[in-house]
Order: sequence, then C-alpha cells, then structure tokens
Amino acid sequence: MKQAKPIIVWFRDDLRVSDHPALHEAATSGAPVICLYVLDEVSPALRPPAARPLGGAARWWLAQSLRALGKSLAAIGGSLVLRKGAARSVVATLARESNARVVFWNEIAQSPHQAVAKDVEAALASDGIGAQIFPGDLLAEPRAIRANGDRGFRVFTPFWRRLQAHGDPPKPQSAPKQLNCVPGIASDALDDWKLEPTRPDWAGGLGASWTAGEAAAQAQLKAFLANVASRYARDRDRPDRDGSSHLSPHLRFGEISPRQIWHAARFAAAEDNSLAGDIEKFLSELGWREFCRHLLFDVPDMAERNLQESFDAFPWTRDASALKAWQRGETGYPIVDAGMRELWHSGVMHNRVRMVVASFLVKHLLIDWRAGERWFWDTLVDADPGSNPANWQWIAGSGADAAPYFRIFNPILQGEKFDPEGAYIRRWLPELARLPDDLIHQPWTATPIELASASIEPGKTYPRLIIDHRYGRERALAAYRQFRLRQKR
Repeated sequence: MKQAKPIIVWFRDDLRVSDHPALHEAATSGAPVICLYVLDEVSPALRPPAARPLGGAARWWLAQSLRALGKSLAAIGGSLVLRKGAARSVVATLARESNARVVFWNEIAQSPHQAVAKDVEAALASDGIGAQIFPGDLLAEPRAIRANGDRGFRVFTPFWRRLQAHGDPPKPQSAPKQLNCVPGIASDALDDWKLEPTRPDWAGGLGASWTAGEAAAQAQLKAFLANVASRYARDRDRPDRDGSSHLSPHLRFGEISPRQIWHAARFAAAEDNSLAGDIEKFLSELGWREFCRHLLFDVPDMAERNLQESFDAFPWTRDASALKAWQRGETGYPIVDAGMRELWHSGVMHNRVRMVVASFLVKHLLIDWRAGERWFWDTLVDADPGSNPANWQWIAGSGADAAPYFRIFNPILQGEKFDPEGAYIRRWLPELARLPDDLIHQPWTATPIELASASIEPGKTYPRLIIDHRYGRERALAAYRQFRLRQKR
C-alpha cells in the first residue's frame, strides 16, 4: 500500500500539543506528520526596523520551551525538527525533501509574522505544495473586533464589552493521542543555536524561578485556580503576596492558549460561585493582553511610535547615568530598586511594581519610555510584542486608553500601600532588611543611629536618592505644561 504524503506542522509562538489547531488537524488526518520549528533571524520582515530579535531572557525561555515541546511530541510518537534560517527557504526545502503535500500552521496576527507566512505560502505554491492556516493565539481575530470606521478600538472598556459580546471562544482541543511520525528527518541540535547564555551564564535566577513548557503551564493554571484565584482581586496588587497567575511567559510562547485559560477559569467559577468576581477580574487581564495584541495588529511599530502623535514633541531628557542607575536598581527608592532586582534575577516583575518603576523612569527622570521598553524587552521572559510597548505607552500617556501624563506614582506611598510590612523590599533588597517597617520605604529619613543599627551606610551599602520625589514630580508637571502649551500654538 502506497504511503500517504506527509503533512508538515510549522510551530511558531505555539509551543504546545494541546489546543493546537494545526497539529490537531494533521493528527486526525491519519497522514504522517513532521513537526518543524524554524529559528528565523534573517527574513527581512523579522529584522529591524520591521521587527526585532528576541531579548536575552526570552531566548533563554525559548530554549527551555523547545526542549519541553520535543519531549511532549516524543511521548505521542512524534519528534521535533529544528532548523535555522529564512522560513521561506527552510519550510519549502523540507517540504521538497520529505515530499510533503501540505504545510499547516497557526496564524500569528502580527505584521512581521504575517509577511513571513505569506512568503512561505508563495514558496510552497511555486512547488505545488499546499498551505493551510488555522486560528492563532487570540480569543478573537482582530478583524472581528472593530470600532467605527473599521479601525481597532483604542479604549479598553468598549473593546472588552465587544469581546465579551462575542461569547465564549471555541472549546480547546485535546492533544493528539498518537502521531504517525516521519523518521530520519535531519534536525539541528538545539545547543548549537546558542540561545542560552554561557560566558557569563547570567540565567541562574531564571532557572531557579521558572519551569518552561506546556506541562508546567497547565500545572500553574491548575494551582492558580485552586489556591490563588479566590483572592485574586484583593491580592493582585500586592507584591508581598502570591496573588498573580504567573502564566504570562507561558502565554507569550504559546505553551498554553488563551482559550484554555478562559474555559478553565469559567469552569472554576461555575463550580464555585464565590469565585465569580475574582475570575471576572482575572479574565479582564486576559482581555487586556488581547487588547494589546489587537493594537499591535493595527500599529505594527508600536514599540517605536507614539500612538498619540502629539507626544512626538515631548521634551524627553538624555541621562545615561540615571538610566543606568534605574536599570541596576540603584535609584535609592526601595520599591523601584526591588522591582529592578526582581526583574534581573527572575525575568519578571510584579505588575504593580512594573507600573511604579515605569512611571519613575518616564516622569521622575523624564527619560523616553522607549528606553525602558527596550530594557524590559531584553530582560523579561514574558516580553510580549503587544503588551510590553502598550503598557509603557499607557504609563507615558502617549498610548491607547493611557493614564494621564500628570498621574505620577509616588514610589514611597506605593511601597507603603502595597508592601506595608516591607516583605517584598526585604526579599529583593536584603541590605535594608533590618530597617523597621516605618522606615524601609524611605531609608533616607532614618537617623544615623537607626541606620547604624541596621548596618546601612548611605551611598555605600545602599545608594542615596538620585532625585528628590517632590522635585522630580514638579519637573515632570512643568515639562508637561510646556508641552501642552506648545501644542496649542
């Protein structure tokens, strides 16, 4: 009996085997399946300025996720083929080598990825090979959620209402029980891609903080719904408590799909009515991710361009030493420094603290939001091409549904409100651990005796303030007033 021609499943930002429409369709067809991942750093659409390569922390995560995906595929009889190069060439070459009849992949609603996919589709068509594209990593496709004038929403609340009006997304698909694998396909060795740092190996904290992969993502979702969801609305702003889902990097790399999260959360709320309010808040955060991705669909260069063009004239300052102090967590403001140290160690930062440190950079220091966005892009394991720039522009006042520029977070009050006993500060700034709760958020107010008893030498064991809060706030407001006056002329 003649062997059926194989189907290639091209994996991208969807490194999972369950709720993977392309893999599900290929598996149910009965045809032999080749699972392919392409590390494409050379296609024009994926190079600056059209796109940008993954940051260092995200590259580390990608390596762990690919290893996990390879194990998941092996468990159901498959294998993961790794190849590096321009996707157009790599996919078409493998299709010819294997005599594949069609290539399946899931859509990514981002301009660079769509451009690459079109190139791949064209190359396959020239060889008489088919292509089939399936819904991607969103709850709803951007073209299905449009405001007046066929443009995307720029305000979250009406976007969220429209998305909810669409009803629940389709139910997730189960993982294939068995794949009919094509043996003998040449593959790169993952270690040869050098995604992980070696000299020096700065990723020790990432490895201690995270387990990548689909199994870890599902376990984390289950643990969140069982143990944390009941206090999510209350604790999500508290960096001193475990009140987050910790799903963002898993979502970023598609180890879990948004509709898997959606349906699991809805089921949990249906099983326990007391969870309803917390689950709604949690799902609205999933909706914010969706909102940011839809913004990115309409504004592919959102990481470089102000969504509100008037901010092109804002008088940002260039202060390399202040930027460096911020990056290193050496501003003298404990909540800011703790956040930046958490980021460097673990590759993430608590969401409330992200807002505080971002506000400090763009308002207290008057440094362009793009400098902060680029630092986060390189150091976050969950650096998302939609959420990262959208959140930075929200803080700066230049984005969609943005906070007003004159809303300036007070880092002292933020610390006192959301970390009242200083537990978060003590974890990430152990040099301040011996200060009492009423001093830990503003150690510069301690007396010499209090500092000595806590073994703190200002400027040596912990930095002095790089800017006074009141001065920084007044300077930011003055810059904003001048900016607005120029806009009116």
